[in-house]
Amino acid sequence: MQPIIQVNNVSKHYSVERTSSIAPTLREVLTLKIRRPHTNGNHENGSDLWALRDISFSASAGEVIGILGRNGAGKSTLLKILSRVIKPTHGEVHLFGRVGGLLSLGTGFHPDLTGRENVYLNGAIIGMKRAEVRQKFDEIVAFAEIERFIETPIKYYSSGMYLRLAFAVAAHFEPEILLLDEVLAVGDGAFQKKCLERMRQVSSQGRTILYVSHDLPSVQKLCSRALLIEDGQLLEDGAPEEVTASYIKILVASSQES
Repeated sequence: MQPIIQVNNVSKHYSVERTSSIAPTLREVLTLKIRRPHTNGNHENGSDLWALRDISFSASAGEVIGILGRNGAGKSTLLKILSRVIKPTHGEVHLFGRVGGLLSLGTGFHPDLTGRENVYLNGAIIGMKRAEVRQKFDEIVAFAEIERFIETPIKYYSSGMYLRLAFAVAAHFEPEILLLDEVLAVGDGAFQKKCLERMRQVSSQGRTILYVSHDLPSVQKLCSRALLIEDGQLLEDGAPEEVTASYIKILVASSQES
């Protein structure tokens, strides 16, 4: 059976001192420079940073894959490449289906627009047709639990309200591949449980989910497989229990060094 995602030897290089139309986030640059101050790849300039190095893996329809790693390891860069936000420096990515997701809190939201207007705006950005948004609008708002505030500009929303609305739009889009980056970082326990249940429903419909998270229990509960990325390299690909154990060892070793 043909995989729905095929990643072959993907690397991503950033040259910090040269401006680019598509640059890493400030947090990614600073974290990489702190962690790898002398990394220069095949370049002489110490500011050359490899966010990813020769990453290869595949995913089948219906798989839920957790992606673990410390801040700056390259997890978010990988999702940005898969979502076509940025291009890899080397390697190839083959995706056999529509891609949607939530890569950062409030991406595609305009603060001066109401919740209603942002549902339509964000839906269009991630690939939903207007008729599709209209059909699912009430369900999206009910899931986000913001009925009372749907006509309020979202600049007045709390971070939790932002997250609920952003996740609700992404979760009611029906791509074959769903990319989620730290969707449980904000929100109370009840909403986190609701998110996990929704992700289970999505995967049961045969859709593939790539789920970046530092929440190890949720990775173990939700995922059938996990990847561990460290310093831009894929260290492990296997059962969530085994991969989370390896990740914990890295965290313990790091804390002892500091």
